[in-house]
Amino acid sequence: MKKIQLLIICLLSATITLSWAQSQDNAEMVRQVYDEILLRGEAYDNLRSLCKDVGGRVSGSPEAAAAVEWGRQLMQQYGFDSVFLQPVMVPHWVRGKQEVGRIVNSKKLGTHEVNITALGNAVGTGDKGVLAEVVEVHTFEELADLGESKVKGKIVFFNRPMDQTQIQTGAAYGLAGNQRRGGPSEAAKYGAVGTIVRSLSTAFDDYPHTGSTVYSFNIPKIPAVAISTNDADLLSDILKEEPNLSFYFETHCQMLDDVLSYNVVGELRGSEYPEEYIVVGGHLDSWDLAEGAHDDGAGVVHSIEVLRALKAMNYQPKRTLRTVLFMNEENGLAGGKKYAELAEENNENHLAAIESDAGGFTPRGFSLDVSEIAYEQIQSWKPLFASYDLHKFDRGGSGADISALKPQGVELLGLRPDSQRYFDMHHSELDVFEIVNRRELLLGAAAMTSLVYLIDQHGLSSSTSSSAGTER
Repeated sequence: MKKIQLLIICLLSATITLSWAQSQDNAEMVRQVYDEILLRGEAYDNLRSLCKDVGGRVSGSPEAAAAVEWGRQLMQQYGFDSVFLQPVMVPHWVRGKQEVGRIVNSKKLGTHEVNITALGNAVGTGDKGVLAEVVEVHTFEELADLGESKVKGKIVFFNRPMDQTQIQTGAAYGLAGNQRRGGPSEAAKYGAVGTIVRSLSTAFDDYPHTGSTVYSFNIPKIPAVAISTNDADLLSDILKEEPNLSFYFETHCQMLDDVLSYNVVGELRGSEYPEEYIVVGGHLDSWDLAEGAHDDGAGVVHSIEVLRALKAMNYQPKRTLRTVLFMNEENGLAGGKKYAELAEENNENHLAAIESDAGGFTPRGFSLDVSEIAYEQIQSWKPLFASYDLHKFDRGGSGADISALKPQGVELLGLRPDSQRYFDMHHSELDVFEIVNRRELLLGAAAMTSLVYLIDQHGLSSSTSSSAGTER
């Protein structure tokens, strides 16, 4: 009996010693990752190149094509084990020439110019523009209550602000977002001739924010614009005094035929489990009003930096690490869907996918759309990140581009930077390279790289990978 007890004690001691040694190794590697990226990181310089040499990158545009070549050449220069393109057909929407918006013949203001921009995927008005009385609503329910008798022939003004009391601004964006995505079709049901949508922004300024609208099948497509938050408040105030106020706007946007584009993929091949994949990614396309620096240039250069840093450190991954630059997140998700489709066709075993599409601000942690066993394992790694001010490892969404991998049993994660400033510039002409802080951007890349290292070393979920279960 004493021999058995002694054996158990020895085994427990060995297990504790091994666990402690692994923890020390992990901590040392995470420190090395941060040192490499903070001292020699290239994400900021790469972002400058993407923003200044390529610029805004709407799917189907010449700039989007240039971005594909930019991404391929950069990853080839870094000497990744393989770099290749995945063909994908994408929508080709163009904004057209100058956009005009004005309040017409107000008793208080006369004719007054306001700041508007067309919503992505919207149809244009053409040279004649749209001139009609305005009816203001905050919800689809209010619109339905008004009905056709009060909406037909008018411009519907959706004026629901983002909820300033939401601490996580992404939640506020979600609560307000349906008026932009579905508002034009909802208004068209009742005979509206156009829509104005309050910009989805936490700021109060004169910059309109674009973003996709989605027209419903068998409902007429009507022109749709976003209006700046300051001008939305102005329009709302005047409507209270002048309920029969008219508004004019002119846009020249149109949807052209789909065109061929590409996802850009770079790999470091695994040494032990090369058929298991860990993906990091961001979307290469952006809106055309600015340079797409935070949305999603930051995610693109974060993802490239993960592989660059590990290669520079002479790290040999156990599993194959992939950087994927997805095309067409903003107005179609064609790239993410195509990637998942090809992964299934090729019987690829994806262990995990991490997306960065929330800006290049100071990282706070990761959101986890994962199984219970993976969730518990990631929680056990939290102490490794504590000294780097990463504390949020909570359940939540991951990223739009990787979401199509969910049915294949892939564990999905999203980098979560501080969110307070993101929607100030999101989808607007403010989203330029100059507003990105170099150190904050590099910290995000270091956080992603560290998590990729841990997943590569220890696996993640026995439900996804047979080898992972033996390594925890």
